Parts: sequence; structure tokens; C-alpha cells
Amino acid sequence: MPKAIIVPARLESVRFPRKLLYVVRGEPLILHTARQVNRAAPDCPLYFAVADQELADVLEAEGFHCVLTDPSLASGTDRIAFANREIGAERVVNVQADEPLVSKNQIELLFELLEGGAEMSTLAIRLEALKRFKDPNQVKVVRGLQGRALYFSRAPIPWDRESAGNPDGPTMDAIPVLGHLGLYGYRASFLEKFVSLEPSPLEQIERLEQLRALENGAEIQVGLTEERTVGVDTPEDVGRLEAALDELDHG
Repeated sequence: MPKAIIVPARLESVRFPRKLLYVVRGEPLILHTARQVNRAAPDCPLYFAVADQELADVLEAEGFHCVLTDPSLASGTDRIAFANREIGAERVVNVQADEPLVSKNQIELLFELLEGGAEMSTLAIRLEALKRFKDPNQVKVVRGLQGRALYFSRAPIPWDRESAGNPDGPTMDAIPVLGHLGLYGYRASFLEKFVSLEPSPLEQIERLEQLRALENGAEIQVGLTEERTVGVDTPEDVGRLEAALDELDHG
């Protein structure tokens, strides 16, 4: 299989237990994601790498394909790698199960970067608000001139020396202040290599799995998008998602 989209999913969540089954507009959150991915990439095979039979039952009842994975697997990337051993895709895009606003352009860009030779790809969006720049829950990324990731951090990077790390609006516009979006693409060979590596020191400090790839010398190509997603990490995020869905309905 040349390519596939695999969505890792599990019910266990520290900040929002069972969030993927939380009812948003009359149906579980995970079904919003599943249907949006189907709309965005109708010609690409879609699979869910699920750790819980309860999630599989909900998805399969709506006609979506699931691969049951060991609940003890350490991360979503491990679940994707496990599932792809059965699926056999050469290129894999990872959409997060709690990101129901992923777009056609974003999925296509992740695949394009892989087809251009990248072993791993991801996306970033320009940050316009200083509050988001300083928020440790908003991961930042700095890229090189050829678009490769130099570093990911929860800290505000790059640090603007002239403003002592407090850039105003014009300064924010002048420097590459990029927020990372948790969407990834992998070549199958690199995916297997990645999950075989031990967690790395910077990964463990920042709690950012993608740093394991950088610390082991991999190149991550970072594409830029102007389309914002709404990830659901806490119950408070549900209101933001519903507002975004209302805006799409009336757009």
C-alpha cells in the first residue's frame, strides 16, 4: 500500500478521562475526527490504531477500520507502528484522534513532504499572540532555511534578545514565531527505526516525543499551514471546538 492515514486512539487521558467518547453535538468526539478525515482525504485508506475495544466498537459501528493494539504500548507512535505492520503502508500520516478540524491541505502537505524525500514530516503555524507564544502547552518549533526542524520546545523560542523575550506585535511579525501542530508523516522504514530507539534525554525533559528523532540525527521537514486546528485536551476546549464548528457551519 503506497500510503495510509492512521489515527492512534485510547480512552486513558490524564487531563480529560474518556475524552474521545465525550459527546459533542450529539456524537462522540472521535466520530467527528473520523468523519472529517474521511471528508478531507476520501481516497486515502483510513485506519484507527485503538487501545480499547469500546472505541473500536464505536468506530466499527460507523464503518471505520480498526486495528486493536496492546494497551501497554507507550505512545501513539508505538500504536501506529504496530498497526502499520498489519496495514503495510509505505508512507503514513498520523492524525490525532482529538483533532477533529484537520484539513485536506494539511494532510496533503504531510504526504508531499514525504514524497519529496523527508523521512518524517510535521506542520507549524505562525503564532500571532504573545500569550500563545509563552504558553508551555503550545509547543514551538524553529526551522532551518530549508524547512527542517532545528528544535521543538515548550519554552518561547526563538528568544528575541532586543525585547527580552517579550516581542510586541510588529516584532512578532518580523521573527519566525511558529507553533507546532501535532500532525506527523512517516516513511514506514523510519517509523520502525523511531520506535526502536530509547527515549532520549531532551525528549524526557520537555516531554516531546519528536525530540527523540532530532537527538538521533533524523531530519524532520516542517511544512507551514495557515489553517488552525482545535485540539481537545481539557473539558474547557470543548467550547472552543463547538465555536469553531459553528463558524464552519456558517462560513
